[in-house]
Amino acid sequence: MSAPFFTPRQLAERWSLTTCTLKKWRCSGKGPHYHKFGRSIRYIHEDVEKFERQKLRHHTSMLEAPSFRAA
Repeated sequence: MSAPFFTPRQLAERWSLTTCTLKKWRCSGKGPHYHKFGRSIRYIHEDVEKFERQKLRHHTSMLEAPSFRAA
């Protein structure tokens, strides 16, 4: 079983970003929620998936993601 969280490096690889981009997002409040334990940053899978759903768009003129209902 995999860990219930992503490290910044794992999340950066998942999204094809740099860890520097994730750091900038943390500083500006743009990215997904994260947890900080001492100097370690962790992103919970559930928080990452929620962030991904919120960023889903069907076309470029959409201002916000469509709402989802739990099935």
